[in-house]
Amino acid sequence: MVLSNLPLTIFGWAVIMWAVVDLLMNIWRALTDLDNREAGIEYCSLAELGRIFHRPAVFLAVDTLISFAIICLMLWSGWIAGLTVPEAYLWYAATTLNLISISAVSLYNEIKKAEQPKRAA
Repeated sequence: MVLSNLPLTIFGWAVIMWAVVDLLMNIWRALTDLDNREAGIEYCSLAELGRIFHRPAVFLAVDTLISFAIICLMLWSGWIAGLTVPEAYLWYAATTLNLISISAVSLYNEIKKAEQPKRAA
């Protein structure tokens, strides 16, 4: 590792750790939902932080924006063209899962909202 790349390497590992935490939170939410139990946590670490401000959905939206911004940056920067074949497959898998999971969470939330009893106006 070249010393000049150390800050970028540290940042990269921090992002990877953040992603792993979010993945574990998503798995926990899915398992508890399948068991018809309250998860006690949000879908991601930013949404969990949003609980402090009583706005987890807003923070989940910010997480989604960051995620899409990273994908766009990587697409438009040309960085993907420099990936090795295994790295490219990891990139494809990660972005595909990310986009599908965001859509699935949005759909799930809307279904849950529709199932709630309507409040009297």
